[in-house]
Amino acid sequence: MFKPEAHGLPPDFQLTKFSTLRGCGCKIPQDTLNKYLLGTEILTANTAAEKNAEHDDDYIGTGMDCAVIPLKKHPQLRLVQTVDFFYPLVNDPYTMGKIALANVVSDVYAVGVTDLDKLDIILSAPTEISEEERNIIMPLIAEGFRDAAQNAKVNPYIKNSVINPWCMIGGIASAVVKREEVIMPNNAKAGDHLVLTKPLGTQLATNAYLWMCDKTEKYEELLKYYSEKDIVVSFQMAVKSMTYLNRNAALLMHKYQAHAATDVTGFGLLGHAQNLAEFQRDNLRFVIEKLPIITNILGFAEKLNYTNAKLRSGKSVETSGGLLIAMPPQASAEYCKEFNAMTNGEQNAWIVGHVAECAVKEAVLGDNVELLEVILPVDC
Repeated sequence: MFKPEAHGLPPDFQLTKFSTLRGCGCKIPQDTLNKYLLGTEILTANTAAEKNAEHDDDYIGTGMDCAVIPLKKHPQLRLVQTVDFFYPLVNDPYTMGKIALANVVSDVYAVGVTDLDKLDIILSAPTEISEEERNIIMPLIAEGFRDAAQNAKVNPYIKNSVINPWCMIGGIASAVVKREEVIMPNNAKAGDHLVLTKPLGTQLATNAYLWMCDKTEKYEELLKYYSEKDIVVSFQMAVKSMTYLNRNAALLMHKYQAHAATDVTGFGLLGHAQNLAEFQRDNLRFVIEKLPIITNILGFAEKLNYTNAKLRSGKSVETSGGLLIAMPPQASAEYCKEFNAMTNGEQNAWIVGHVAECAVKEAVLGDNVELLEVILPVDC
């Protein structure tokens, strides 16, 4: 676990104190965003599919995870690009850098692109710490981002950094690829299975750990039912999940002929499933029937009455979540089996739902949703 004093920081140093929002919890709700953009030419998922239909089927302007733009001078090539950043949700700057990298590149992996040509770091240093502390934490964040980028097989660059009241971490990921290397997110079919490649519950897992660090009332309440070890184990599972790259998941999308995908972050599983449904050519219903959730997290939520409804409804905020993939039903079990083998049991994929014909484009929870407790191997 992170020990601030080992890096020359005060023992009570907490990176998460330099923002009041954490991780992808900073995202504005989709309905609110739609209101902000009403009357502009800027698109969200609700209008992007209709607008994108004016182009060919190989174009994503806005509304999904990343842009996919045909190059005018090279029509057989596509520019795939995304910009993403958020606020700290763990106190270890190095780990925070790794989470940020995984979150950024996941948007590109969601369209099946696994090799990046350019990666820039977005980084702001908080104003409320001393220059000496900034000189420690900012290199640690950059180091974590860089080390994780090596696993993504790309070298990151940083052009500049700014001073800001809140610490912000993210990046710009770009790739130029052949048309056939992109799996467009609008080709889901009725009968498809929905596969998810990471468990849910990261936001509450990290919050519970921070409550433990601060010895808050919520922490004291949790101690009536759970041990500190339970809190630490759930937190470590969340960190392990958030730092894991979705690259293997994207590679297997090609082998198993996936029809569409999105990554799961600030809008929650159901929110991102809704965005994906709205982006389809056909009217389809995405039905979520299983919610894999990090161990103890449902219990934490129930005991504290904290986001319990959101967790059970698939609306809990996630940071650096998995890919939600629509694929042929005959391929889904083998996809999960091979994915689990590639990760040596360190991560898992699950069939969590299906796609059905519908009069409208929507995502819903099925009847009798299964709540699956997920246990990942961690060192504690």
